[in-house]
Amino acid sequence: MADLPLPADAADWWRSAAIYQVYVRSFADGDGDGTGDLAGVRARLPYLAELGVDALWFTPWYLSPLADGGYDVADYRTIDPAFGTLAEAERLIAEARALGVRTIVDIVPNHVSDQHAWFRAALAAGPGSPERELFHFRPGRGERGELPPGDWPSQFNGAATWTRVPDGEWYLHLFTPQQPDLNWDHPAVRREHEDVLRFWFERGVAGVRIDSAALLAKDPALPDLAGRPPEPWPSGTGEAHPYIDRDDLHAIYRSWRAIADSYGAVFVGEVWLPDSERFARYLRPEELHTAFNFSFLSCPWDAGRLRTSIEETLAEHAPVGAPATWVLCNHDVTRTVTRYGRADTRFDFAAKAFGTPTDLALGTRRARAAALLTLALPGSVYVYQGEELGLPEADVPIDRIQDPMHFRSGGTDPGRDGCRVPLPWTAEPWHDPWLPQPEGWGGYAADRQAGDPDSMLTLYRTALALRRAAGGFGGGSLAWLPAPPGVLAFARPDGLVCVVNLSGAPASLPAHTSLLLSSSALDAAGLLPQDTAVWLRT
Repeated sequence: MADLPLPADAADWWRSAAIYQVYVRSFADGDGDGTGDLAGVRARLPYLAELGVDALWFTPWYLSPLADGGYDVADYRTIDPAFGTLAEAERLIAEARALGVRTIVDIVPNHVSDQHAWFRAALAAGPGSPERELFHFRPGRGERGELPPGDWPSQFNGAATWTRVPDGEWYLHLFTPQQPDLNWDHPAVRREHEDVLRFWFERGVAGVRIDSAALLAKDPALPDLAGRPPEPWPSGTGEAHPYIDRDDLHAIYRSWRAIADSYGAVFVGEVWLPDSERFARYLRPEELHTAFNFSFLSCPWDAGRLRTSIEETLAEHAPVGAPATWVLCNHDVTRTVTRYGRADTRFDFAAKAFGTPTDLALGTRRARAAALLTLALPGSVYVYQGEELGLPEADVPIDRIQDPMHFRSGGTDPGRDGCRVPLPWTAEPWHDPWLPQPEGWGGYAADRQAGDPDSMLTLYRTALALRRAAGGFGGGSLAWLPAPPGVLAFARPDGLVCVVNLSGAPASLPAHTSLLLSSSALDAAGLLPQDTAVWLRT
């Protein structure tokens, strides 16, 4: 499959691509058991092609006990039976490719599942064994080794990162205890992941998304933080963080890049770093192709803050010649419609809480405008499944929540299940879905929206078609235009202009020859209403 012919633009398709994120478990159920699967995705490939996306990014579809939604991988070369088979994944990759849609898979290199063969062997082998060298096993502190070896906090609500095994040793896990961290100083760990990359590139995937890409390398001494912040340290401190953004990561990604280049494949890294200079290092020509833009994703619905985020994003990518990425939502983040309907419209994991008041009509209006803003920016764009349907965050009943974030917070964090509820394809709900669909979700059903010219689905289809056909959106330059306070206006190549009104009053449009698309209707005077975006041709 790796030698299938590529389109003429394959070398740089990723620089301006529209990429759709598929969370398989909740996308489409092909066999009626309540869990999404590859058969369901294959049946919906025509929908995705009609939507107008260039690629599909699949969150982990591998064999997994699902302690963390599939990010606890037991075998990278096996599809989880709940989703299908490896042969079916190969057919999906080929069928999508025949429709002009590429495939990106997810790799989780920081850790594996505690059910992975390596970790089971390490537990069986005991202290001091070569098998344990693949992980971070340590004796405990205290007279009898009863205290954890270190003070690093978990990525999940600051919980403990060390778990003791029956023989008395402890192992490190930056996430859940079911996700032991790998030792990236060990050559076998590096060889294995390079082999996994080749395995999937040989099956025709066009790219790989790298989970927690800045966490792999650790200081071999695993030193305590000793009161220092667990977040990334700015470069001015003169010290290397013991487990975030360490310099030895870059040799790993240079090795990976050589493999990807031999297949014409690309990488997108999940890199959360506040230091723009450190962030840009991952995007040097011999390392990762792109990285997710979390500044924009977490930004509030505020004209000044959004403009600053856009400017800073473009500035930090410019020195290394990498394209920016733009995303409003993903499988970890409160859905856009809900977030933008709240008094506090930013996203912050620490601020999530039950019962936050939301104006869904306002949130929907803003989400429509945000879609046009995002799709007009230079670079590539990611659309999380269901955003094109305008889905809100679902209120999952307490007794049905499955996300470990909720449980590790002591029940105060609602977790991420609300953005992972199965998609409504028709008014008829899924049969016994793994997460319940709320009452009234039939109104968001894809089949109902498909024929509605004013629906969110129609807006996305129209915008993605224009984005592809117009040429000036995607790659290229951005120039800000004069605009009143609270209004964002910028020009793109080929006479294209985007205007977004976040002010409290209607705004005049710049001179133009045609209005290509509007997120909501102009008012009777031809002015741009509040929380509305337009694409113009000048």
